[in-house]
Amino acid sequence: MQDITVLKQALPYIQRFKGTTFVVKFGGETMVDPDVLDRLIGDVTLLHLVGVRMVLVHGGGKQITEMADQLGVPSRFVGGRRVTDKGLLDALKMVLAGKMSIEILSALKRHGVKAMGVSGVAAGVIEARRRPPSKVSGSGDEVVDFGEVGDIERIDTKLLRLLLDEGYLPVLSPLGADAVGNVLNINADTVAARVAAELNAEKLVLMTATPGVMLDINDSTSLISRLTASQAREAIEKKIVDGGMIPKVEEAVYAIERGCGQVHILSSLEAHQLLLEVFTESGCGTMIVP
Repeated sequence: MQDITVLKQALPYIQRFKGTTFVVKFGGETMVDPDVLDRLIGDVTLLHLVGVRMVLVHGGGKQITEMADQLGVPSRFVGGRRVTDKGLLDALKMVLAGKMSIEILSALKRHGVKAMGVSGVAAGVIEARRRPPSKVSGSGDEVVDFGEVGDIERIDTKLLRLLLDEGYLPVLSPLGADAVGNVLNINADTVAARVAAELNAEKLVLMTATPGVMLDINDSTSLISRLTASQAREAIEKKIVDGGMIPKVEEAVYAIERGCGQVHILSSLEAHQLLLEVFTESGCGTMIVP
């Protein structure tokens, strides 16, 4: 009977979200354990099969760092953002548009989903410009040269919409190019937020290694279940949100303020958090709303 109750609770959400667009971003922590990836892809598959138009955006922080170590390239982060020199850019290309994309596509195929791997360089999906030296949240007064890192100038969603209309599930790698074709590293959370805004997505879901936004990173009971966009900005200013969570929350606010319905920050390591957040009343992570 408990299973029937859960199914009945999910039904109105299935009806509500059928035909809407979700953008789901997950990072390299999802790829470390094949069982974790398979479980998440299973949840994505269920959403796809009940009629949600799904776009996956993937990062790959852990794998990029490992590849950089193998190549003898040092890794540096400022305010939760990666500094990218020429050597690291080569590692990014190999990991993001190569190994990770293929593994995700392979997992989707095992679940019977027609998927297409797309780099942001393809068909001009992500046009960017090289970021000038600048200050960012979390860097204090330091002016940082991020190297071969791009700031998005324009998102062209024609290819993504075409794939969605034909029943494919796009898997987008966060690489972009400038007007003359120079490849640039783009923060995956930024890509997901910009794509969600351009597609007027019903939901942007940022899967992370933590349960969501917490008052105390070491205390899971301090999870903040709901924030407005203005409260999220205040949490950054008061340093409640710090480190790698800063760009996630900033991009969540960006998406909300430009037409995305809701943003959810969830754990990719705990079982079925995506389905619990979407199909149950209680949810499980942090939801950011207008």
